[in-house]
Amino acid sequence: MKIAIMNFSGNVGKSTIAKHLLLPRMKGAELISVETINADENDGESVKGREFGALSEQLMLTDEAVIDVGSSNVEEFIRLMDQYKGSHEDVDIFLIPVVKDSKQMRDSISTIRTLTAMGVEPTRIRVVFNMVETDDVLEDVFWPMYDFQRDTKSFRLRDKAAIHYSELYQRLRTIGVGMAELLDDKTDLKAKLRECQDMAEKQDIVARISARRLAASASQNLDDVFTSVTASK
Repeated sequence: MKIAIMNFSGNVGKSTIAKHLLLPRMKGAELISVETINADENDGESVKGREFGALSEQLMLTDEAVIDVGSSNVEEFIRLMDQYKGSHEDVDIFLIPVVKDSKQMRDSISTIRTLTAMGVEPTRIRVVFNMVETDDVLEDVFWPMYDFQRDTKSFRLRDKAAIHYSELYQRLRTIGVGMAELLDDKTDLKAKLRECQDMAEKQDIVARISARRLAASASQNLDDVFTSVTASK
């Protein structure tokens, strides 16, 4: 499976989605970063938009890939994809992250319109809601997306494709570990806390305990989102 994450807007969490949602659940997937300026952290191979030809050939040779298209390169990426007629068929899913901000929603709609005009089928354009509060009513908060979907039927929208806001993602950056690593660590942190005498170390252990608790719920949420956005129907 090859998934391209894109949005004309920045700050919608594209790289966070690549790192925490997609890559851990796509075994052996290659991360390809198409960017010149990207506000999110990114660890993959960097490919500029003008190098689309090489990227297109790389995708044809790859079974599993996550393509993180930086907002500064989306227009060029789409223009070149249109120039290489049929190259959009090398991507299985175009994933559009959407946040609550009205400008980002307008840009999300514009991104979907552009992909549709290029000939990408509605079943391959999918929305993932990001930074959603657990008590949000999605159809109220993201009403422009729901109205647009009802009017055009040009993309796929699922209520379960909603990533809940969590302090975890910032905490992971602070403690320098990934979610899977945090959950796989079987260290008895409470026992370690009882034995520890150094206050700074105690605070670090407490932070890890909190992060592990947050990771358990966040991981389940991401499992549900992944199932929703990758389902064939």
